[in-house]
Amino acid sequence: MLKEYRTIREVVGPLMMVEGVSGVTYDELVEIRQASGEMRRGRVLEVNGDRALVQLFESSSGLKIDDSTVRFLGRGIELSVSMDMLGRVFDGMGEPRDGGPAIIPEARRNINGTALNPAARDYPSEFIQTGVSAIDGLNTLVRGQKLPVFSGSGLPHAQLATQIARQARVLGKDEMFAVVFGAIGITFEEADYFIGDFRRTGAIEHAVLFMNLANDPAIERIATPRMALTAAEYLAYEKDMHVLVILTDMTNYAEALREVSAARKEVPGRRGYPGYLYTDLASMYERAGRVVGRKGSITQLPILTMPEDDITHPIPDLTGYITEGQIILSRELHRKGIQPPINVLPSLSRLKDKGIGEGKTRKDHAPTMNQLFAAYSRGKDAKELAVILGDAALTDVDKQYAAFADAFEAEYVSQGYHADRSIEDTLDLGWKLLRMLPRNELKRIRDDMLDEYYGEEQA
Repeated sequence: MLKEYRTIREVVGPLMMVEGVSGVTYDELVEIRQASGEMRRGRVLEVNGDRALVQLFESSSGLKIDDSTVRFLGRGIELSVSMDMLGRVFDGMGEPRDGGPAIIPEARRNINGTALNPAARDYPSEFIQTGVSAIDGLNTLVRGQKLPVFSGSGLPHAQLATQIARQARVLGKDEMFAVVFGAIGITFEEADYFIGDFRRTGAIEHAVLFMNLANDPAIERIATPRMALTAAEYLAYEKDMHVLVILTDMTNYAEALREVSAARKEVPGRRGYPGYLYTDLASMYERAGRVVGRKGSITQLPILTMPEDDITHPIPDLTGYITEGQIILSRELHRKGIQPPINVLPSLSRLKDKGIGEGKTRKDHAPTMNQLFAAYSRGKDAKELAVILGDAALTDVDKQYAAFADAFEAEYVSQGYHADRSIEDTLDLGWKLLRMLPRNELKRIRDDMLDEYYGEEQA
């Protein structure tokens, strides 16, 4: 039987202290009912003896201590899950936001979940096609991987996110694929863009959307990515689907975590973020992966904006320690009109070697990838040298590399936000660009592959 308490001692900002409680646990859901009948919700942040610290989901404005009753529900925040989630839009707490009816749940799942046991993990090894050449060809996404996108304020990460959500697929006839999209602390304009794009392109049919707006409570921002991951775990491990989870913007999540930490008067860490930021991020990122004996998988693509484009900022810095690489968007390329402005040289997918090659993509994938990286890097060096010393200082080969770098950015990296390239198209485009260079410069590709892919076209 649930007990009700009238022992609210004080309310400070979003925090409320309740005394004389018993049997209360951390993260338990709380209902606060006022004499007028108005209901507010919260969760237990801390328990000390017979006192419980509760964080309110809504504002504490107008809350009267004397005539309010508090009821502890004996459970944490839960999400109702079923296959009917596909095609629906929810708010950050899992309630329908699209005007449709509440789903009839097959089950209810605690959103906190658990990170995968390392002994139960299966190694990621299958290719996911995003249709974006700079990712598929050079920084390949693999099933079960967690690969963040490091962006900056004003850069088109929203367009890239919807493009990947719209185009991503696993290669194979019998594979079921779904996208879970979690938007954290976004504006009304961004929410309209995301929902409109999903509906216009039909991508919403195999997607679940969780939308937390900037004017929603901070606690909802903390819950949103966990809601998305809980839905993904249900689809992956109970319905055998391959799920891509896109979370944007994790910077807003970390800001909400800092806000809650400051309200609790915790000792701040780097730049005011709580000292447990790393642990908290890891508790979500590590929910991605593949499990031995299960067909489904969860692949994560968290997107975050680097404050002041600073990659050493605590949020991207700690994210990089947990995840398996990063995709970096470049302001310089964005100014050039490159869409998407992915800077491929500092970008990295640590698992790309496991998801490419014969039987997965194509046998020439790895050598052409290495050659494209090397040629683009040398081309950029040649262009920088020309800026300092002039074009006359470049050799004929250096000029070819400089021309290659320009063509690589304009044709390979830049493809717009609606072009969906297959992996074959991407690899063929790579060969087309490599033919701008003399054959004897392609030292990272075996002769038999040059004969097959380079030599034939030259004939």
